[in-house]
Amino acid sequence: MTRVLIIEDNPVNMKLAAFLLQNAGHEVLQAVDAELGLQIAREELPELILMDMQLPGIDGITATRQLKADAATKHIKIVALTAFAMSGDEERFRAAGCDAYMAKPIRYQAFLSLVESILKT
Repeated sequence: MTRVLIIEDNPVNMKLAAFLLQNAGHEVLQAVDAELGLQIAREELPELILMDMQLPGIDGITATRQLKADAATKHIKIVALTAFAMSGDEERFRAAGCDAYMAKPIRYQAFLSLVESILKT
């Protein structure tokens, strides 16, 4: 069973992502902001983090940079989940250390396919 941490402040998005991942057989950890997400990531060392980019307090880009700069967490795969769909956003998220990007609202099959492909790398 793969552990996936979802860092998402929108309860509806959190519930949907958690439901899809649990039904696909993953263990789901949840955080509603980056501060809690960073703490859980450092304590639990999940295989994958689904990171909302627009979070209260520390944003997703800053949190991603912190995780990738830490020797203990730099190996964790991070997927940016965001409502941003502007030109250049994917490049900005990848430059921060994200391994992949998915625009919201998520499409179920594409979401699960992306999670599985990231976990295989």
